[in-house]
Amino acid sequence: MLVGIINGLFQLYTLAIVVYCLMSWFPGALQTKFGIFLDRIVSPFLNLFHFIPPIFNIDFSPIIALVALELVEQGLFFLLRILIG
Repeated sequence: MLVGIINGLFQLYTLAIVVYCLMSWFPGALQTKFGIFLDRIVSPFLNLFHFIPPIFNIDFSPIIALVALELVEQGLFFLLRILIG
């Protein structure tokens, strides 16, 4: 039960990052109420990975952020398996 809830939260946050990145392609999409909401939720995490410079004007930090989020999720599940059994 707990694992399912945690998995759902990680999937929801992953979806939020993907939607945020897709919205950045459309002019004015991030200035909507939904865009501002996503910006408040996603930007603090994505800003951790902005040390990577864009290559050919493409920002790869969201991809690195998604990989890091997946590693954190797997590490958390590993710890839960050890603690819960």
